Amino acid sequence: MGGEGERGTHGLVDPAGTERWLPVVMHAAFFLLLGASLARFLIRHPGEPRTPWIIALSAALAVLYVLGPAPGSRPTPRRLAWLGGVVATWMVLVVLAPSFAWCAVPLFYTGLRTLRPRAALVLVGVLTAFVVTAQVELSPDGFDPNLVLAPPAVAAIATAVFVQMQRQADRQHQLADQQRELIDDLLRTRRELAATERREGTLAERQRLSMEIHDTLAQGLSSQQMLLQAADRVWAADPGAARRHVRTAESIAERNLAEARRFVHDLAPADLAEGGGLDAALRTLAARESAESGSVEVRCHIDGAPTTPLPDRVGSALLRIAQGALANVREHAGATAAALTLTYLGDQVVLDIADDGQGFDPGALGAPGASVPGVRGHGLPAMYARVRQLGGSLTVESAPGEGTVLSAAIPLEPRP
Repeated sequence: MGGEGERGTHGLVDPAGTERWLPVVMHAAFFLLLGASLARFLIRHPGEPRTPWIIALSAALAVLYVLGPAPGSRPTPRRLAWLGGVVATWMVLVVLAPSFAWCAVPLFYTGLRTLRPRAALVLVGVLTAFVVTAQVELSPDGFDPNLVLAPPAVAAIATAVFVQMQRQADRQHQLADQQRELIDDLLRTRRELAATERREGTLAERQRLSMEIHDTLAQGLSSQQMLLQAADRVWAADPGAARRHVRTAESIAERNLAEARRFVHDLAPADLAEGGGLDAALRTLAARESAESGSVEVRCHIDGAPTTPLPDRVGSALLRIAQGALANVREHAGATAAALTLTYLGDQVVLDIADDGQGFDPGALGAPGASVPGVRGHGLPAMYARVRQLGGSLTVESAPGEGTVLSAAIPLEPRP
C-alpha cells in the first residue's frame, strides 16, 4: 500500500525506529497470509462452485490493498472508502472461506494507521467479532472455545503492542521536538551573545577613541585657542610676544597633526612612536609643557628600569594619563610647578603627577571615575577607564590650597 510508512498527526504511529521496516513486514505478511489462505482453500476444496469467487475476491483484495492511498493527517473520504472496500471484501472472503480470517492481523495494522485512534480501536473490535462469529458458524465441529478466545487474544496482543509503540513514538517525537527547540534556543542565544559582544566592543572602541581624542587633539586645540587668544590680546602692544604665541600654537598644531596621522595607523602616541620608550616620551612631554605653558615648570624623574620591555598598551596608557593630568594642571590647578615621577617596582609600574596648585576636595569625585566639579570633558574618568582596562588602580590625593598628587599603578604581569 503506497506510502503507509508515513506518519499521520491524528492516527496512531509507529516508533521512529520501526517506521521503516514495520510497514514492509506487515504488507509482506498480508500477502503471505492471503496467498496461504487461497492455497489452502484450493487444496482442500478443489472444483467447488465457489472457487472462482474465492479467486476473484482474493485478486480484488490484493489489488485494493496495493492501490490504497497513504494515510495522512486526517482520514479523508477517499481513505475511508478504500478501507471500507478492503474490509468488506475481506469479510466476504471470510464468510466463504474461514481460513482467510488470519488476514485480519495485517488489517488491524492498516486500520490503526489509517483511522483516528478511537475509530481504529472500534474497527479492531468489529473485525475480531466478525472473525469469531464467522469461524464459529462455519466450523464443522460446532462450538470450539479456542475459536471464541483465540481471535480476541491475538487482536488484544497486536493492538497492545501497536499502542505501546505509538506511545514510544510520541515520546520520541516529543524528545526530538524538545531537542530541536533546545538547539534553536542555543543558536538564538549564541546569536544574541555575539550581537551583544559586538555592541560592547563597539562601545568600548568608541570610549577608547573618545579618550584618545580628549587626551591629544582636544587638549592641543584648547592650547592653541588659549595661545591665539593671548596673541590677539598683545598683538598691538607686544608684537614679539604675539609672534611667540603664534609659533607655539603652530608647533602644537604640527604635533596634533602627527597625532591625527598616528590615529589612522594604530592610535599609538606620536611621542612613543618616535623611539626611546616611555621614559623619553615623558621627558619630552615635561619639557614641552614647561616651554608651552610658560607659567608651569614641569620636571620629570625616572626611578629604576623595567626588567622586561614595557608593553605598548601600558606605555601608551601612562603617557595619555600624564598628558591628561598636565592638561588639567595647566588649565585648572593654577600651579607654578609640577613633577612627573615614573617608578619601576618589578611587578608593576607607577606614575605620579604632583603639582602645587589650588587643589580640590577628593570627596567631590564620588565614585571612581566621576567628574570633578569645574573640570571639563573626560579628564579623570578617562584616566580611571585606562587603568581599569589594564588591571591597575588610580588614586588622587588633594586638599583645597595644598596641591594634588595623582598616582596610577599598573601591574606588569597578568593577575592570577
